[in-house]
Amino acid sequence: MLIQECLKKDRKMFNKKYFIIAFALLACIQLYVPAKMIYDQEDVLRTGNEFKFKAAPIDPNDPFRGKYITLRFGAARFKVQNIKDWVQGEEVFVLVENGETGFAKIAAVLKDKPGNDANFIKANIGYIDEVNSTLIINYPFDRFYMEESKAKPAEDIYRKSILDTTKIAYALVNVKDGEAVVKDVLIDGKSVADLVKEGENK
Repeated sequence: MLIQECLKKDRKMFNKKYFIIAFALLACIQLYVPAKMIYDQEDVLRTGNEFKFKAAPIDPNDPFRGKYITLRFGAARFKVQNIKDWVQGEEVFVLVENGETGFAKIAAVLKDKPGNDANFIKANIGYIDEVNSTLIINYPFDRFYMEESKAKPAEDIYRKSILDTTKIAYALVNVKDGEAVVKDVLIDGKSVADLVKEGENK
């Protein structure tokens, strides 16, 4: 009996230790994942190559969601020779370069990951225009997050600037190893956050 009681106690202690270890590992994993995401984004912003993505009109009926500006870009269409080789929704690698106007443009859309020295973005095909043999790219950076109290006026300023042909709206996007992070949204070279502040001080 004594031996059995000892074995039961040892089993309970073992189970308790196992539970504590498992809980600690789970907690570490839950902390690691968001920390790694934040670190990766900061690394792209710090060491990635910067491109200006010129803004394109967005659906005026698209509702404001509270914490971010919805972004659309002109450099999202790319004509290909064999349109039947592509599938809507598939992951692609978009090579980007600076055009003559200083804004980003698509140099190529690839099915296979290019070399590490290339400026490319992992994206997917949002739509296939078979009539014009054109791919419409869905970029992973279609939102610019801001403080909630600033996001609504910033969204209003951004939408108005897109409709105003005298203004140029664009996003500064840092690119590295297929990842892309929006650094800022600018209108005529001025940060939308600064424009919001100017509006508040009037």
